[in-house]
Amino acid sequence: METLTFKVQGSAPEPYTTTFKRDGTNLTAHCTCPAGEVGQYCKHRLNILQGITKGIVSGNEAYVSTVVSWLNGTDVEQALQQVREAEKRFEQA
Repeated sequence: METLTFKVQGSAPEPYTTTFKRDGTNLTAHCTCPAGEVGQYCKHRLNILQGITKGIVSGNEAYVSTVVSWLNGTDVEQALQQVREAEKRFEQA
């Protein structure tokens, strides 16, 4: 199993901890922000999965590309594609 953790500055004074774990083709992500703690949409996880480094304060932004590479062949990759398609339809509406 491989694990990468990032500190991400959100709206709270203390940065949130966003953790990604890969075990074969299984990819999981957790964030300590209020939304992430209850399993809701979390922009901190989504940003990193899309290669966005904005807000990372842990000094390991270079590893975001590693997390992005972990997406290949996972159900998370498929879900992100569905989100992108839905966003495009929303913008067109």
